[in-house]
Amino acid sequence: MPLPFLTADRAYDAALDNALPYDDRDRWRRPYRPGPWRVGGAALWLLLASFVLFAAVALALTGSLSSAGVVLGIALLIIAAALRILRMGVWVSAHGVRQVGLLHTRTVPWKRVVTVRTAQQPVRWLGLPRTVQGQALTLVRKDRSPEDTGPLLTTHGMDFVGRTSAFDRAADAVEAWAAEYGHGQLR
Repeated sequence: MPLPFLTADRAYDAALDNALPYDDRDRWRRPYRPGPWRVGGAALWLLLASFVLFAAVALALTGSLSSAGVVLGIALLIIAAALRILRMGVWVSAHGVRQVGLLHTRTVPWKRVVTVRTAQQPVRWLGLPRTVQGQALTLVRKDRSPEDTGPLLTTHGMDFVGRTSAFDRAADAVEAWAAEYGHGQLR
């Protein structure tokens, strides 16, 4: 039995993935939605932060304000880490491609990009040391050898495990941005 409201939601969700023609191309945007593993991991960190905040309130009510301040600081660090986990990923704009990690951000201007391509290779599963066979979107830069740069996106990353079609759409979007702003340097 088809449910029309689910079909309408699915069509609405597909429309949100496409950039609107009046959107500012100079703003950094993620060409895909965060995956369920990333959102679930951040939600667990926020759940842990709520328990730590509760502990800070309990310590403050018992009169140990210095201990409550330390626990509050720990809770704020956990919240900041959860928000950074949600922000991690690949972002594109007319200026270049940006890879946001947990502790660092790397930006490569389009003029330094030689090629962006999808390749079949061993990739890390959910960022862990274990590798599996999958696809990776790789970026080759003018100033580095291809072996020195890690993949931008993988089919087994936190955003794309079990969502190969989402990986394909995201890889195509990044490749399209590179083709548009790379000034014909792509092969």
